[in-house]
Amino acid sequence: MKRALLIALVALASVAFVGGAAGSSARPRVLAITFGPDLEINPVTQGYLTSKLSQAANDHYDAAVILLDTPGGLSTSMKTIYQAELASKVPVIVYVSPEGSRAASAGVWVSQAADVLAMSPDSNIGSSTPIDSSGQNLGSDLRRKVIHDAVASLKALAQTHHRNTEWPAKAVTVASNLTAQEALKMHVVDTIAPTLPDLLKQLDGYHTKDAQRPFTLHLANAEIVTVKPGFFTRFLNTIIDPNLISILFLLGLVGLVFEVLHPGIVLPGALGAVSMVMALYGFSVLTPSWGGLALVVLGVILLVVDLHAPTHGVLTVGGLISLGFGLALLFQNEPAAYRVNLWLVLGIGSAIAAFWVFATGKALAARGLPVKTGVEMMVGQRGEVRAAGLVFVDGALWQAQTADASDLVPGEEVEVQAVDGLRLTVRRPAHGV
Repeated sequence: MKRALLIALVALASVAFVGGAAGSSARPRVLAITFGPDLEINPVTQGYLTSKLSQAANDHYDAAVILLDTPGGLSTSMKTIYQAELASKVPVIVYVSPEGSRAASAGVWVSQAADVLAMSPDSNIGSSTPIDSSGQNLGSDLRRKVIHDAVASLKALAQTHHRNTEWPAKAVTVASNLTAQEALKMHVVDTIAPTLPDLLKQLDGYHTKDAQRPFTLHLANAEIVTVKPGFFTRFLNTIIDPNLISILFLLGLVGLVFEVLHPGIVLPGALGAVSMVMALYGFSVLTPSWGGLALVVLGVILLVVDLHAPTHGVLTVGGLISLGFGLALLFQNEPAAYRVNLWLVLGIGSAIAAFWVFATGKALAARGLPVKTGVEMMVGQRGEVRAAGLVFVDGALWQAQTADASDLVPGEEVEVQAVDGLRLTVRRPAHGV
């Protein structure tokens, strides 16, 4: 009987030990996805964020936290992101953080799509009024349609997560913006927390409100794995700057044209090819206007032709006008933040015009010089005496004599003083010259 009792106690102790070990290894894990500071929502950052949400699900994290700080961005990328949030297999928490961060414009949709929306104490959210591609207010009829659609979609996200459904309309129609305390008081956000560990502690035991994806969070003392946009993401995000795309495209055109006109130099063609590939990637992300693209190409062609044709600058003027309008219209279908800067257009035009004026001035100055034949241009050149009466100058042997009829010594250096037919008059250079 005692022996059986002892065996039972040992078995219970083993179960307790195994259970304790299992409990210690079951510490929750959270993937903290950094989206900032002031990172815009565009196809590149959209790909980064959605891939990290997929990683959180595939690696069986207990939750994904988006550390959000954005001024907004493209509506198409915004929609892809919030649809990924709504379809995530793990709970998604948006935390407007660190201090001083904002969730503006398109960032409001990303925020409202989260299962939990939290803010740091010194942050803000709002200002979601749609604008047209030039950054101006929309026309009355179009504005009414776009505003109603934006209000409906944002209210739907807020309603799904049982948040305030009245404020989204103000955020869209009058660009309402709230501090963290105001947002919490109006139930626009779920909670405020100074740090991510504090937030996870607050959410321990929290039940999310999306009826299609209900979660109960157990995140206290969770292991936090932080990820940030890598070099490749930041590099691609830099490339899609419309100003840089325009410069790369122009450099690509110039480099390739130079290589065609001067084959064998290689370097301009290679650099031009690299620039063109990078520009084409930018075009795949920010769709250019075909009219703007055609005008840019036409402008470069006119400028190149003018360098090889006596048009007295007429083609250059036409090329500058075509190039300027082309750059200005290149991304006319994109929002204002993704348009070519006017100062860049003026700068490129001014630089090309200044180069043309300089080149024209040099050409006119050269035309004003007296014409010299090849023989006359030999005056002043130096050569070497090879034999009595023979001097090697400019790659050839010439008959030569000195002005004072002195003998020429083989090996000595002489200078051409005059040319008479095929006979040179030479002199010995002054000492030290």
